[in-house]
Amino acid sequence: MNRRTFLGGVAGSAVVGGLLNWQTEWGVQRPQTSLVDDGPSVALEPVVTGLEQPVAFESIPGRTGNYVADKLGRIYVYDGEGLRDEPLLDARDKLMELVSWEQGLLGLELHPDFADTRRYYVRYSAPRRPGTPADYDHTFVLSEFTATEDLLGTVPGSERTILEIPQYGRNHNAGAIEFGPDGYLYVAVGDGNNGGGDGGIGHANDWYLLNRGGNGQNLTSNLLGSILRIDVDGGGDEPYAVPSDNPLVGRDGLDEQYAWGFRNPYRMSFDGDDLYVGDVGEDKYEEINLVRRGGNYGWNVREGTRCFSNRLSMAALAKVTGGEQTYPVCPTTTPMGEPLIDPVVCYPHSRDGETFGSAVIAGYRYRGTDVPELDGKYVFGDVLGSLFVATPTDDEEMWPMETVRATTTDGEPFRSPVLSFGRDADGELYVLASTFEAGSGTVYRIRPSAE
Repeated sequence: MNRRTFLGGVAGSAVVGGLLNWQTEWGVQRPQTSLVDDGPSVALEPVVTGLEQPVAFESIPGRTGNYVADKLGRIYVYDGEGLRDEPLLDARDKLMELVSWEQGLLGLELHPDFADTRRYYVRYSAPRRPGTPADYDHTFVLSEFTATEDLLGTVPGSERTILEIPQYGRNHNAGAIEFGPDGYLYVAVGDGNNGGGDGGIGHANDWYLLNRGGNGQNLTSNLLGSILRIDVDGGGDEPYAVPSDNPLVGRDGLDEQYAWGFRNPYRMSFDGDDLYVGDVGEDKYEEINLVRRGGNYGWNVREGTRCFSNRLSMAALAKVTGGEQTYPVCPTTTPMGEPLIDPVVCYPHSRDGETFGSAVIAGYRYRGTDVPELDGKYVFGDVLGSLFVATPTDDEEMWPMETVRATTTDGEPFRSPVLSFGRDADGELYVLASTFEAGSGTVYRIRPSAE
């Protein structure tokens, strides 16, 4: 198979076993969420303004300044005082027509030896390329570019396509890309849905009878619903190589996959060897996962820690339960006995009768020095404009989380939708936000509260 193009389809793994045979091994469903308390206060200092929808932030090695990727197609250079007139990259002509807020330039990552190689990687939504069916919406593209010697621009014609994946739907496109401490590139891929439930055209069959298929639980038909791990330095004549210790090498399944069972892993980050992935939920729960090699994180069997259902699954359940319309039990493993791993952080869309969340925006463990109250905590947010911190624990309990009271440096409450987070070379954190009005995109640095 051509490693650069993977076609998602409806063919896939057969349903294994029968629903009733599994029920004695299933646990009673008890959805759990993180304990939530009031947390610290911080100030948000505007650092870069005048953007549209900032989604990625990278420090420029060896010099003052940062790169800021805007979802509408440009990667800007911030020189410490303002944005340079010329961007690092203008990729607007490479993008499909933007018809969904989950498409565009979605990811930016610098090579670990960027100062020497000048190579960087961009994940974007392109018009349909050869190999993408006519009834699919667009092509997922991961490309490598080479910066100019001054690191302020891009060498013309340097784009090298690393990976293409046909995408049927307009949403659940994820977009995060991160180099791990092992030097391999990790690529977040959503389930590619164009609606709800991870089913329908463009979605493979899987083992879970009640939801009638889903890319997150199928390891053989496509790369959707997974975190990929590839070697962009060792491919030789190929765009990349597959690390020999990837979990599916030598087993059934596509070798690029490192972990699976994801819906829309929009943002992720490393802290040492730990990989944190935020998976955007369907309609009730949001989650942060601590991802391990070969882990199955549950979608579309589970959303957060609850058993997920849709209309098709409810009809199927009614046939075997005599009309019962709720899940009496919920699987904790696949039919092969592989566990479905719970998130370390989970919060609901509604809490105490009030709207609490909508789409999780994964962040970083705080390793800076400016805000001691955040030391070691995991900082993340929600697209509704909320900021949170979670405190990691050494036991198997879900991590408690706290709401963060954030004000801008002029004392006004922070209310902008959060799109992403950034981290600089000193471990300080940044919030990337936009109200979606022209020029409203802003990068804020997290500072101590003046209170």
